Amino acid sequence: MSFDTHMTTYIVIAAVVILAAYGVLIYNQLVALKHGVARSWANIDVLLKQRHDELPKLVESCRQYMRYEQETLERVMKARSAVSTAQSKGDIPALGQAEGQLRAGLMQLFAVVEAYPELKANETFQHLQARVTGLENDIADRRELYNESVNVNNVRIEQFPDLIVARMFGFGGHPLLEFATEEKTDPSLRTLFG
Repeated sequence: MSFDTHMTTYIVIAAVVILAAYGVLIYNQLVALKHGVARSWANIDVLLKQRHDELPKLVESCRQYMRYEQETLERVMKARSAVSTAQSKGDIPALGQAEGQLRAGLMQLFAVVEAYPELKANETFQHLQARVTGLENDIADRRELYNESVNVNNVRIEQFPDLIVARMFGFGGHPLLEFATEEKTDPSLRTLFG
């Protein structure tokens, strides 16, 4: 064999090794992005579960004072159930819609509470109000981080040459957690009760 044949063989082997190493690098980065999305979702999931546990307590404390507002209380509990169902199924679009309904129900509930000064002064209600407000703010923050993780992942799996590795190994996109336009405003209890 001649020197040119050996050199060509070495160049081909080097090119294959470089391409394989680059493919492994892309694969590992895509794995990291996938796990980043899962971690971001887990952060939201924990907060949703905490809020899920607090809402019945809040509704019950309101129910004692709000005898004529049962429809409002039922709306919050129905929306809570829809959030829980979508969350357990991992259905992000349905969760976004249910979250919008829950937030609208909470806004209505807290607006109605204005007519009940004894309820506003109740220590249990005040504690639950602060807890739910804190959870709502945390959910909004985590939702932003989740959507950023999803966006980075989704863009990356569509870029060349990453899309080749993504398709070879089945990396897929994830849906954004979006709320309906009219329901994007978080219930700000400080504004309502300040």
